Amino acid sequence: MRPALTTAVLAAASLALGAAPAGETPLPERMADTGGGAQLITAVAEDTSSTTGTVTWWDRQGGRWVEAGSAPARFGAKGLAEGSSRKQGTNTTPTGLYDLPYAFGIEEAPAGARASYRRVHNDSWWCQDNESGSYNRWTEPLSADCRASEAEHLVTYGTQYAYAYVIGFNYAEPVRGRGAGIFLHVNGSGATAGCVSVPRDAMRRILAWADPGREPHIAIGTATGPTAITRY
Repeated sequence: MRPALTTAVLAAASLALGAAPAGETPLPERMADTGGGAQLITAVAEDTSSTTGTVTWWDRQGGRWVEAGSAPARFGAKGLAEGSSRKQGTNTTPTGLYDLPYAFGIEEAPAGARASYRRVHNDSWWCQDNESGSYNRWTEPLSADCRASEAEHLVTYGTQYAYAYVIGFNYAEPVRGRGAGIFLHVNGSGATAGCVSVPRDAMRRILAWADPGREPHIAIGTATGPTAITRY
């Protein structure tokens, strides 16, 4: 894991990987696919060994993509990996283009939030047990066939899961062993176990911005190389 970076370094990384300079084509317009909706979140790291980068959220307006906000981001402690071949337990963030099924949080949804929002309770869990019928699903209470040692007790992550958005990686038709519980959530103390995280205020702003009627997606990738975000 790379050492924690200073605020100044993170800010510089945000400028490097965020919105295009004046006159340059906005990032979503250089991508192969944006999910077909009118809202998009891009999460970009410099390369697959990076644990930091930038999250930017965009609106489609007047036939163009316009930046709505941006924040420094953290990725997996072991960097990023191609989503289609990622392995569970590798502490890597899966690259690719994904939908955002619903949001959740220990705290109440921010004012103006329109996404479906599920409150975390004392018996809320996320199952990561490859042998369970509830694999990669919220279970409340914990499913009888899901071992607690192979699940996240959501309420115990008071900082990270104050606000979160489910990333649709391996979600619609889960492949056992590929990974479970990949979210966009509030920063913890350092790199993540595979999620994407942003500062608390940024997470609140994203939830207030996201409009399910505009079909938001998230694209995760690197600036260049085989996992370049522009290929998604």
